[in-house]
Amino acid sequence: MRLFGSAVRKLARRPATLLTFGVLAGLLVLIVLAVSAGPRPTGSGSGPRFDPLTLVTFPGAYVQILSFTLGLGGLFAVIYGAAIAGSEWNWGTFKSAITRGESRTVYILATYGGVLVALLVGLVAVYVVGVVIAAIGATLANVPLTGIGDSEALARLPTLFGRGAIAIAAQGAVGFTVATLARSQLAGIGFGIAIYFVGTFASLFLPDIVQYLPFQLATRAIGSGLNGGAGGALTPAMSADTALILLIAWLAGSLIVAAGFSERAEVLG
Repeated sequence: MRLFGSAVRKLARRPATLLTFGVLAGLLVLIVLAVSAGPRPTGSGSGPRFDPLTLVTFPGAYVQILSFTLGLGGLFAVIYGAAIAGSEWNWGTFKSAITRGESRTVYILATYGGVLVALLVGLVAVYVVGVVIAAIGATLANVPLTGIGDSEALARLPTLFGRGAIAIAAQGAVGFTVATLARSQLAGIGFGIAIYFVGTFASLFLPDIVQYLPFQLATRAIGSGLNGGAGGALTPAMSADTALILLIAWLAGSLIVAAGFSERAEVLG
């Protein structure tokens, strides 16, 4: 608990923490305001047209905002986990901790625990900002706010948040582990960006294989209604519960690999 508490306090002061969630929140605000100020489809044409104002139309906006937060937030989770893990090697803080006699495995797990707390708190804050901005955007676009207190929609949010937390934990652990293995922030960040975009495009050609990657599993695990973000083309074979179990396996496997590597890494030479 001492190391975990120290990690949480340390990460709260890191510029990377404020920058990561500040950029994500800024993107969400810009998108919502752009949607609110844009023209509404007239319905003319040969088929149904997507109405972008669904992003600021409650109660559906609750899920739309959550979709954005957890979808793009997964990429930010990988990047953030990689940035923090890589800094432990680049700045020599892991070496200093080992010199003090700290357990390598405990230190690695405590550091990731701090990363996870920062991710969950940051994403909840981004979501709250998104809902507030969506309400403001609805007012600007003259969209009624009659559904903002819909009890059924609000009742769904804890379940979606719970599944989303597991997804974010797994994705953050992947970036954390890659950066630990490479002892580099850039390697972990580059891997996260690559698997995000490669997985999205490859899902068009190899959906049966790509569906087992963390981003695609996250989209499936959260269930219908949150199919935006990095999911890409999803095959209908895998259930949301199966995807959730596989995400937990990714989470556990990533942390086991990171801890195992740290136990054998040469850091005192």
